[in-house]
Amino acid sequence: MPGHLEPLKSTSKAPSYRRSLNWEILPSETMPVSDETFALVAPATMPQKPCQTDFQLVRVKNTWFRIKKGEALSDCKDEITLSEAKIGECVSEGGISWTIEAPIYFCYKVVETYNILDPSNTTLLWGHITDPQQLELATSGKRKLRRFIVIDEVVDELYGSKVREYFEENNVQYKILALPTTEETKSMDLVLNILQEVQSFSIDRRTEPIIAIGGGVCLDIVGLAASLYRRRTPYIRIPTTLLSYVDASVGAKNGVNFLQSDKVSQHKVTFPRDLKIHQTGMALMKHKGLFDLLKSHGKYLLDTKFQSYSGSADHGDAALQTTRIAIETMLEELAPNLWEDDLDRLVDFGHLISPELEMRVLPSLMHGEAVNIDMAFMTYVAYARALITAEEKEQIIQCMRGLELPVWHRGCSWALIKRALMERLKHSGGQTRMPLPTGLGVAEIFNDTNEETLERAYKLWVRDCRTVLEEEPAAF
Repeated sequence: MPGHLEPLKSTSKAPSYRRSLNWEILPSETMPVSDETFALVAPATMPQKPCQTDFQLVRVKNTWFRIKKGEALSDCKDEITLSEAKIGECVSEGGISWTIEAPIYFCYKVVETYNILDPSNTTLLWGHITDPQQLELATSGKRKLRRFIVIDEVVDELYGSKVREYFEENNVQYKILALPTTEETKSMDLVLNILQEVQSFSIDRRTEPIIAIGGGVCLDIVGLAASLYRRRTPYIRIPTTLLSYVDASVGAKNGVNFLQSDKVSQHKVTFPRDLKIHQTGMALMKHKGLFDLLKSHGKYLLDTKFQSYSGSADHGDAALQTTRIAIETMLEELAPNLWEDDLDRLVDFGHLISPELEMRVLPSLMHGEAVNIDMAFMTYVAYARALITAEEKEQIIQCMRGLELPVWHRGCSWALIKRALMERLKHSGGQTRMPLPTGLGVAEIFNDTNEETLERAYKLWVRDCRTVLEEEPAAF
């Protein structure tokens, strides 16, 4: 009879139960033309009111099935796996819609280790495995280990021989790809180049991680390549700059430049300027103890380039303390909001006007320098709003200067600031979402800072922070 459908039957050995009819949306040029066929897809018998049914997903042997929520499977002797994913089906006059809820489990670990290129250190071999059972299975296997390594070409010149010696001592079949990973080369072309080499080397998509050794640019490029290769390949990030040590290596995001969205800058291997900026931001936003460390030990940290020479046992070491607090505070902010579902982010401090400033004055400012200039200006915005006292404002600016960070640039004009904040509105859901310090080590996010307050803060900032050797602010 036209329009009459029998319940769909599964050819698997799963238990027999009624499955709801799935409807297919067909393009107009492929719609059936016979009356009988058309009757099968016409919604003539659809209910007047939408009918919602929720389904659970179960796997019997190797096949997934949906069953109504709360419904039990009977007469099933096979092992059953219940998924946390759900499917909601809504039947209405207009057809059928499905809503899929699929929880995503995401796990990664951040490891602080010493002597990573010592052949007895297994971080580069098994550092990507978080599950103890998987680790035991992997280490007990007899299969020859294989690793694909992308290393920044400058780092390769300095440490390439030790990297090769490490893998040879551990009897690992390896391929090393040395690349110029700078802002100039941070592009999709380089990602595709890496993917071609990975495909040629032919790694296992689940057990053989890609290893990135370099600064933040290198880690970002390789991370994007790993995420694209066969829908996610594990990778290990070895940061070689102090900024990437507390930033790129602990976060979950990666990416490349597009349409000149980032400025061109010089590649740095060891200079810790950007690390100081990152730590200053975290100190101002949420950790007064970190702020006090930076203020009290600034000269020592500069002299030692934030390197700890006393080992992991000495918890009084200022360099060790600052880097660990910076990592911990960053993880606290990132972990609950990895996918940036919430656009109110304290880690955006320093990133409201700095993108526009970087592009305007390139290549005279490094990324971190532009960020610190942004933070210095926002400190004056907080002062103009009476969120911090004059003494707190001075402590913040003096801490920045003590770490030899720039607090003003002639390119950061009033016109540029207004333009940058307009761009901010476009990418932040129509709100500025402006993180501002409300004290030393505490902050809030504001959406109600008016133009008059911003202009007053700008004039104070220029008056206090522009030195006699610097030119007048630019008009652009």
